[in-house]
Amino acid sequence: MSRTPPPITLRRGTLQDLDALEALEKRTFDTDRLSRRSLRRWLTSEHGALIVAEQAGQLAGYVLVILHRGTSLARLYSIAVSDQCRGQGLGRKLVQAAEKAALDAQRISLRLEVRKDNTAAIALYENMGYLRFGEYRDYYEDHQDALRYQKRIRHFDAKLWQKPVPWYRQTTDFTCGPAALMMAMKALDNDLKLRQRDEVQIWREATTIFMTAGHGGCHPLGLALAAVERGFRAEVWISRKGPLFVDSVRNEEKKHIVELVHKDFVRRSKQAGITVHYREITQQALTKGLEQGALPLILISTWQMDGKRSPHWVLLSAFDEDFLYLHDPDPEDGVQTDLDCQYLPIARADFDRMARFGRDRLRTAVLIRRP
Repeated sequence: MSRTPPPITLRRGTLQDLDALEALEKRTFDTDRLSRRSLRRWLTSEHGALIVAEQAGQLAGYVLVILHRGTSLARLYSIAVSDQCRGQGLGRKLVQAAEKAALDAQRISLRLEVRKDNTAAIALYENMGYLRFGEYRDYYEDHQDALRYQKRIRHFDAKLWQKPVPWYRQTTDFTCGPAALMMAMKALDNDLKLRQRDEVQIWREATTIFMTAGHGGCHPLGLALAAVERGFRAEVWISRKGPLFVDSVRNEEKKHIVELVHKDFVRRSKQAGITVHYREITQQALTKGLEQGALPLILISTWQMDGKRSPHWVLLSAFDEDFLYLHDPDPEDGVQTDLDCQYLPIARADFDRMARFGRDRLRTAVLIRRP
């Protein structure tokens, strides 16, 4: 007569679990292990949930969920079950715990990667309602491919895919504007090629020359002019008149250059016949533009995403009644993957706070349309 195994309990991990977690990680994975330093970081981070399973006082398994800043997306980053506890349904319990942690943190979707050769895990995820989104070649350290899955854990009536929008990763720290524009143009013209040389060229055309430090970012009028130069139509909203981004430039000579560039963009935009609205653009205007076939580039502050107050261009790619969805060209190092940066859900209430920058709360957008 077989003995009933002791019950398994789940709880949030603490630093007291660190040694056992590290040992389980080493026993479970030959490659792509979480280091002791990473485990310690996630045990204390407010941007993740590390849940451990215990059986008879011993660590039976764990699951790590990463909670992305400023979005309604969570990621099941890692899961492990002790060999002694396999066959008891612990994997399913850990995934369910991950979903609950994400829901408790007000997330609506949970995404994950799984090795293509891990048939048991794939069967579990698919049985639990995860849908395959794509495949990434040579993803793991041993060159194994990864399959991408997603599950909507908070259900609502959403039509996410008003227009299929490709994603492009910016290749420098300062070319978010060109990358966002390239995604918009590619969505409007599928024959367009997304190349780094075009990314850099657009930056050269649209840059403000200087910012607080380092390379300058892109001016909304500069991006509009770059789009028009490539045969597209552009319409611009800027919440105020006058030179942009000068408040963050402390050097007077650099500030003078930024002001000269701004005046030149204004002059050339008038010559090109670009419509510029000197007022705040509303969510209604943005979503109406999407409905009419336009793709809006939006300047946001990255405070809610990475804790920094940096200007950052993203592309509005879809919307529904409760959320706006963004294509972000700049993955957060060590956290986000390509798929994580596509159709990022932003609650409408959070969006208005995010889509402002600087002390003057600048709000600006560029709507790109077909010729």
